[in-house]
Amino acid sequence: MTLDLTADLTAARLLAVIRGTDTAAAVAAGTALLAEGVRVVEVALTTPGACDAIAAIRAVAPPGSLVGAGTVLTPAAVADVAAAGAQFVVTPAVVDSIGAAVSRGLPVAAGAFTPTEAYAAVRAGAAAVKLFPASAGGPAYLKALRDPFPDIPFVAVGGVGLADLPGYLGAGAIAVGVGGPLVGDAASGGDLDALRARARDYLAALRAVAP
Repeated sequence: MTLDLTADLTAARLLAVIRGTDTAAAVAAGTALLAEGVRVVEVALTTPGACDAIAAIRAVAPPGSLVGAGTVLTPAAVADVAAAGAQFVVTPAVVDSIGAAVSRGLPVAAGAFTPTEAYAAVRAGAAAVKLFPASAGGPAYLKALRDPFPDIPFVAVGGVGLADLPGYLGAGAIAVGVGGPLVGDAASGGDLDALRARARDYLAALRAVAP
């Protein structure tokens, strides 16, 4: 059964983006995030052994959490992440993998920046549009983009720090996707305790933002 990715992201309001240089470290980072209460994580395919990491994180993921694959560009990559157990797909742009994932029942958050790209992503079957890089336009740009597309579920991704959460959610994002500011170097062998502390900070900040 196809997941309702939009509803899950709206409920979680946070998508953790794991992009690192070591498979085991990526697994440790994803496991730590889930243990702290983060409920939606993606492993970017630029991470070595990303599919192995996805499978390992899924094996320990608590009920109600989602583990997906990011930077999925091609139909072949969709086949690989599906075999690894990815529950959703994230792309950085409007690419061929969107249709391939949808045909397999994998929901997609497709990357887009311009109005044309956002519309094309939805037409291609994306469940949500990843506004990327969000920091290039900020919450004001997101608000302007939503004016003609009030029904498109946008996830703000790219340079979203703690202080930016109220702005993006207030501008209408259903969730924020956070990589570096949250994960730091933990997916490359960095400090997991620091990662856990940042995860707690993000979750506390999200709770402080009115739904």
